[in-house]
Amino acid sequence: MNSVAMLTDDQAWAAVLARDPSADAELVYAVTTTGVFCRPTCPSRRPARANVEFFPDPATALSAGYRPCRRCLPHQRHIDANLVEAISAGLKRDRQVTLNELSRITGRSPFTIERTFKRVLGVTPAQYQRQTRAASFRRELTNGSARVTDAIYDAGYSGPGRAYENTQLGMAPGEYRAGGPSAQIGYAIGDCPLGKVLIAATPRGLCAVILGDDDRQLARQLRQQFPVAEVHPEPKLDSALAQVLSQFTQHPAALDLPLDLRATAFQMRVWEALRRIPRGETRSYAQLAQSLGQPTAVRAVARACATNPVAVVVPCHRVIGSNGKLTGYRWGVERKKKLLELEGAGARP
Repeated sequence: MNSVAMLTDDQAWAAVLARDPSADAELVYAVTTTGVFCRPTCPSRRPARANVEFFPDPATALSAGYRPCRRCLPHQRHIDANLVEAISAGLKRDRQVTLNELSRITGRSPFTIERTFKRVLGVTPAQYQRQTRAASFRRELTNGSARVTDAIYDAGYSGPGRAYENTQLGMAPGEYRAGGPSAQIGYAIGDCPLGKVLIAATPRGLCAVILGDDDRQLARQLRQQFPVAEVHPEPKLDSALAQVLSQFTQHPAALDLPLDLRATAFQMRVWEALRRIPRGETRSYAQLAQSLGQPTAVRAVARACATNPVAVVVPCHRVIGSNGKLTGYRWGVERKKKLLELEGAGARP
């Protein structure tokens, strides 16, 4: 019987019995007596345990000779993904979009829109729009390429008051750019599927979320981000940390959604090209540039890979040097090596 990555057979069976939605992203189960495979959430009657075989994905089950269930359609795009994608497309950067307006766009009730969106992405449409706008604003401030006032309006805010209320900077925009002078910043660190995560906050609100794999390293990065602030551990942030960690539990429909990334046209082309590199294979930066029709843009390709904001989903770890070396990786070369080993790629273009 096949073992599913990250889950034992007993854990996989428990997920099937519980119709656990989170397990839809981890496995499918096949019934040997019927020759059919299903999602763990399939509403069909549960078979006898002795007749069940587990697979990590639909493709593996299909190659083993099983056919997809006609009720849960495990080989097709998750049904909730289409609605969430339509909702996301209706959200505008320059103004807040109401549920009633989204209802007119999608033809679904406001209740269905909010419930589905939150179930899949973990936040409401309004929260998602605020977070997207806030992330854009923080990037503008961190880059230092524009005045604070310009960054406010470029991010789609109607004025400084709105920007301060909705960006979760934890301090005034000017203070954030200056490194937090006189700010009191507490932080907490927890384990997550990608290693460690640090959250930090001032008395006014959240000011940082940082990923890494070592407590000291994360604390050092926080101090580098706010070099003139007073930084210290804060046990009272444990509940807020739990909320951040909950975001790592992803609904399976989210896996079917396109990435809504704000980038230059060239960055987007590079990231799309990265997503076309098959699992288990690698490309060199020169090969990637060649595939884009710009063979001289090797350095620009490398920069776009380095600025990729979503590890693994946009697999920049599959790009290596022309000499076969792993070169750098935003989240650490050791992580890159482990990812390639997991995918069975090795270090050859």
